[in-house]
Amino acid sequence: MLECVPNVSEGRDEGVIKALGEAVVGAGADLVDVHRDPDHHRSVLTFLGPRERVTAAALALARAAVRVIDLKHHAGEHPRLGALDVLPFVPLAGSSMEEAVATAHAVGRTLAAELDLPVFFYEDAALRPHCRLLPAIRAGGFEALAERMRGAEWFPDAGPRRPHPSAGATVVGARRVLIAFNAVLGTDDVGTAHRIARAIRESSGGLPAVRAIGVELFTRGAAQVAMNLTDYRRTPVVEVVKRLEMEAQRVGTRVREYELVGCAPADAIPANLRDRIGGLRATQLLDPALFGV
Repeated sequence: MLECVPNVSEGRDEGVIKALGEAVVGAGADLVDVHRDPDHHRSVLTFLGPRERVTAAALALARAAVRVIDLKHHAGEHPRLGALDVLPFVPLAGSSMEEAVATAHAVGRTLAAELDLPVFFYEDAALRPHCRLLPAIRAGGFEALAERMRGAEWFPDAGPRRPHPSAGATVVGARRVLIAFNAVLGTDDVGTAHRIARAIRESSGGLPAVRAIGVELFTRGAAQVAMNLTDYRRTPVVEVVKRLEMEAQRVGTRVREYELVGCAPADAIPANLRDRIGGLRATQLLDPALFGV
């Protein structure tokens, strides 16, 4: 069993997002969640299954995304490099990281050959140390991709040494469970969100295993701290919440609500926090035993 959590650069067209989900289901994987965000202009799908079905579903999704998403006409709050921006594989109980890495490499090389798509491998699937972290690969986004790829460092691991004209590039990897967890603030000042994000993220001296950026949510009239918690056992969600609310109070605002993007192990989200997570669905909280590797 593997989990796959593709991030696609489309968060507004419900028809496109539905078609991407149908591609996953048609390939035989179990689609457990679809999260759509029009401000980020991004959707996150979560599907599970045996390795063969997850591989088929990832390829089907990639083909559909490259066919229907054109980054030349895309603008959103979330950083992105490609139409199918990120394609991570997560080993579940009974699988190994080695199997997830092998799947990532096989899928990535197939996408490169079949779709003429540049592919970078990241996290445990990285082939070069400087490509291990996603933010480093994605720096500058789609707009800077062609220039970066002409340099000596940022050539792709597979595929052409130029961006796909409409689909950019795709970052494919294998990793442990990651929790995408956002805080919607009681202000529309994105500068406030930037300050809070800088205070809590690891790269700025904040909490271990926490990545954070500040973004503006135009449709909700609010600013948001968007976070990736890369190791919830190292820094539990409750610790992130405690620090974030302290920093919010320090700069004169509050957290209006939290948001879980995609799925998380149920034991990562304590019961007393769940009521504060807007729109939380029971299906987003997966059996912790699935992640027993």
